[in-house]
Amino acid sequence: MALDLVDYENKAREAVKAFWGNREAARQKQLESGKADQGERAGVTAGKNMDGFLALLLDVVRANGLADAEIHRKRAMLTLPGYFRPTKLWDILVIHKGELIAAIELKSQVGSFGNNFNNRTEEAIGTAHDLWTAYREEAFGKQSRPFVGWLMMVEDAPKSRCAVRDASPHFAVFSEFKGASYLVRYDLLCQKLVKEQLYTTTALIASPRGAVESGEYSEMSAMTGLGGFVAALAGHVAAAAARLG
Repeated sequence: MALDLVDYENKAREAVKAFWGNREAARQKQLESGKADQGERAGVTAGKNMDGFLALLLDVVRANGLADAEIHRKRAMLTLPGYFRPTKLWDILVIHKGELIAAIELKSQVGSFGNNFNNRTEEAIGTAHDLWTAYREEAFGKQSRPFVGWLMMVEDAPKSRCAVRDASPHFAVFSEFKGASYLVRYDLLCQKLVKEQLYTTTALIASPRGAVESGEYSEMSAMTGLGGFVAALAGHVAAAAARLG
């Protein structure tokens, strides 16, 4: 049976429109209330910015054989046990017949690229290491490896595309990082997270603030494209559906 990629490109454009539209709506609401947050935080406190991507991934699960699976997206049902900490909150969990099929994180970065890039990197690595250690210790019971995904949307802006300098006075940084922009660094991060088997697959898309009407977005490399992420999820779901019935 052919995989169903659910017209993901058009749905991704709609998700991008919703991302920027929701950020602006949240910012305007706070301005009107007179309680606006500082800086970029005014656009993120509504917590719904990535919902379009969440809906896209849910469509992939339902279209590839697991329409009857438990697909969790409400906060109270999104925690998994950890190994280094008691629990971890995910953005999407798919469970079928008591087996964890997929756990996915959806992240975004608008402005403030410096420290936030480091924070996102440490969070992504720590989250995956914690999950796989818990899996090894059979926190989810004896089961096949789940799909673990990380999808990142970054603002496409001069500050995310310009070269960045690093200071490392004692030892040289790896050559691929020298002068790399934050978008390139996110792309390298995504590739290395998969290479080190911390995530089944990752995706990185870049979009300018002005894409609220067009849904414009771009990808940094074939290895971190959205199409590959969607296809990998669809394939994993189809295999789980065939195996579990």
